[in-house]
This record gives sequence, C-alpha cells and structure tokens, in this order.
Amino acid sequence: MADQEQIDIDTLLDMPAPERSRTGRASALARLLHQDCTHLLELYRERESLLSDHTPAGDRIVPLSLSSPDLSSDEQVRLLHSALRKCSGLLECLILREEEEMGELEGEYETARKSVRDRLGHLLHSTKVLLETDEDVTPDHQCDEEVDGVVGTFGAKMWTYRVLLELTHWADSASQTLHVLHSEREGKEEEI
Repeated sequence: MADQEQIDIDTLLDMPAPERSRTGRASALARLLHQDCTHLLELYRERESLLSDHTPAGDRIVPLSLSSPDLSSDEQVRLLHSALRKCSGLLECLILREEEEMGELEGEYETARKSVRDRLGHLLHSTKVLLETDEDVTPDHQCDEEVDGVVGTFGAKMWTYRVLLELTHWADSASQTLHVLHSEREGKEEEI
C-alpha cells in the first residue's frame, strides 16, 4: 500500500499540472522528502544495529525554531529555507565522510541517500520560488565545523545518526509548514 502511494505521489509530481499551485507542489515534495528521510534513517539503523539502543545526546544541530506564534507563514518558510540549506550542507558532509571511510557505496542505502539529496535540492529551489527571492540554495555548512569534534568510529556513527535524525525532523517540519501555507494560499484564492 505504501509503495502504491509512493508511486502515485511520484507520478503526480512528475505530471505537468498547470492547475497545481507552487505551494501544492512544494508541500507534496516535502512529504516525499520526509518519506525518503525516514526510509534512509531506517536503512542506517538496520546497517548500524548498535545504534538502536542509543539516543544521541546534545542539542539540535540546526537550532532554528518555527514554533513562535508571532511568525507569519512566509517568515516560517524563510526560516525553513535556511534550516534546509543547513541540512543540505550536513548531508554533503555526511556523504563526503562516508565516501572517504567506505568508498563509493552501492545498494539501497546509497539509492535512498541520493534520493534525499536530490529531493532536498528540489525543495530548496521550491522554497526559494515561494519566497520570491534571490536567496542562495547552496548548502550552508562547512564540513569541518561539526565533524572535527567527532572522535572514533562510534562517534562518527552517532554523528551520522544525528544528521539523519535532523534531516528527518526538518523534512517533517517542511511538510507541515508548507501544508499550512498551501492551505492558507488556496483559501485566499477561493475567496477571490
């Protein structure tokens, strides 16, 4: 059933649909990204079975908050875009680190990681369009910042786990925020 839903959403996103709004496409893309991030996290947990018993310590890697009641939906999307750029940078660091340590990976994990990278890039472009801005969509992170403090193999695995948890969190936040924005904008268009 989940596979059928995945195919249906993918098919809908790939179809030219002039009636589908930019916010609707961005919201659907964020839902897909969240599914992909969740799947990637599950694959990583399966591969690194020791981590299932551990909860990473520490604060969020991307410490932005969208929960302030004073933020408009547009301001939330701007913060979300910033958080997604940081997540993109973290993902690039994760990929570099894994390729340095294990070489070029193949299989379901690599396919899922590539899908997350691609969809995250598309979502960054979509949020940029929604903001109607020239803001940068390149990853916002220097690989040596977070990674330098990681010591040993277990530390590296926990850092990777934290990054994947962060990606999943922000993909979920994107899905929720863009759904609300889409609902608000669609409601305004119906009133006109």
